[in-house]
Amino acid sequence: MDILQLIVSGLANGCVYGLIALGFVLIYKATEAVNFAQGDFMMLGAFITLGFTNEHYLGLPFWLSVCLAIAIMGMLGYLLDLIVLRRMFGQSQVAVVILTIALGFVIRFIAGAIWGHEPQSLESPIAGVELRFGGLALGMDEIWVIIITVLLTLLLYFFFARTKLGVAMQASSQNQLAAYYMGIPVKRIHSMIWALSGIVATIAGILFASKGSIDPTAGLLGIKAFAAAVIGGFGSLPGALLGGLIVGLVEPFAARYMPAGYSQIFPYLILIIMLIVRPHGILSQIQTKKV
Repeated sequence: MDILQLIVSGLANGCVYGLIALGFVLIYKATEAVNFAQGDFMMLGAFITLGFTNEHYLGLPFWLSVCLAIAIMGMLGYLLDLIVLRRMFGQSQVAVVILTIALGFVIRFIAGAIWGHEPQSLESPIAGVELRFGGLALGMDEIWVIIITVLLTLLLYFFFARTKLGVAMQASSQNQLAAYYMGIPVKRIHSMIWALSGIVATIAGILFASKGSIDPTAGLLGIKAFAAAVIGGFGSLPGALLGGLIVGLVEPFAARYMPAGYSQIFPYLILIIMLIVRPHGILSQIQTKKV
């Protein structure tokens, strides 16, 4: 029962890591940029939902708050690319990375100024509810994290495989110049991908806040999600989720059976081993070319 409990908890945490890692991969596939503020997008989306939902703030119905937060973060991602990142066109990728790191600091400062720096709990209808099967206690928050992640993954798969916009996004990520010549509005597509990344991060933040408390430093979870994306394969959407599940499963077992503090190191040890053994990740999409 202990092992099964650890597996369920690890899967739930891994799903959150995987969703954040999914945002990393979406932006990288489209623009070849790495958004190190992705974890802070997750944190900000959670706080916006908390601000709309909790009684001592606005006290709106939970599901209405979720929809509003998703819409706001999607618009924020779109405007960020439209107003800021397009002006970085032609600059090195290092400049974009530095910009997103600075953006993360700004987001953490704004969240702390508005909601404070103390941990707060999201008043979610799934928080604190448990289902018991014999000696096994499953939290509804963990169950819903897994269910929503599976549904969102399937939705994104069908979106990229079956819709014109999804196909256009894939074409833009594979060859921007060819996509432009075929009439695809590449710049607008990039803004839409940043919006989609903000939406996915918000969903991850809501699920994370439903499992426990949230504070501005929770944005640093993006570093662990970045490691998960690299482990799974940085250019692969399924790889991002797989890497998140691996990190999520390793942590509770390390915390249970290893000395204190080792659970925080194991994801990065796996990252180092993966970079040595298989640098492009488990589900690598990088192919060698013969010239």
